[in-house]
Amino acid sequence: MTDSALTCRNALITVYSTRSGILMTDQIEKLLILQDRDRRIFGVKSEFARIEPERRMLQGKTSGTQAALDAAKLKLKQIETDRKKLELDAEAKKGLIEKYSLQQFQTKKNEEYRALGHEIEMAKEAITGLEDQQIELMEQMEVAQKHAAAAQKDADEAKKLADGQLKELAQREENLKKDLTELESSREQLTLGLDEDYLSRYSRLLKQKGENVVVGIQHGVCGGCHMKFPMQIVVACQKAQELVTCPNCGRILYYTRDMEVAFVD
Repeated sequence: MTDSALTCRNALITVYSTRSGILMTDQIEKLLILQDRDRRIFGVKSEFARIEPERRMLQGKTSGTQAALDAAKLKLKQIETDRKKLELDAEAKKGLIEKYSLQQFQTKKNEEYRALGHEIEMAKEAITGLEDQQIELMEQMEVAQKHAAAAQKDADEAKKLADGQLKELAQREENLKKDLTELESSREQLTLGLDEDYLSRYSRLLKQKGENVVVGIQHGVCGGCHMKFPMQIVVACQKAQELVTCPNCGRILYYTRDMEVAFVD
């Protein structure tokens, strides 16, 4: 080969190598932009996934205060029912006293008269006991009413707070849906101009590794699994003439001049 031909050949190799590096750098840049978009999509989806548990938590807090209110109302209702029953029992005893008094008036037998008198006294004692129980229940009712009022206040405040937070949550959910739709729609545009094989490899890694797919080699180690590379892998990344992947985790590697390099033997 003549000196002129050799010079021409070397020049073509240099041009091809430079163009190859530029093309690969362009592909890596596109992948990094796509990865950034996917990270934003992951972030929105992650935040969106927390919406429903947060909603259930807020609803649970409201349910707790409402349950306390229902229990307080039920106790108050039970006390009122017991009080009314005591009133009815007392009225029944008063009816017996009237009945026995009438029978006393009508009887002419001393023994029967005394027996009816004893029944009247027993009924009066029973009425006294029933009235004492009514007083106790009225005291209990006063306490129960205060508890019910406090429970009502707590339930109202909890509902008001939860309603406000649930409204904000619903708005945040709506905004996240909108953001996700826009991000996923614009993502398609970012795949244009990407080599199909590179995009396919990136997509597979995205499913396997999550959002950290295209990683740097700062300090000569993989930015994903942190494996330290031999010199030839780092050099290949520096040349940027082909797609280089980590031999350990399979992630796509890239190198920039601001990354410090450390080789291993």
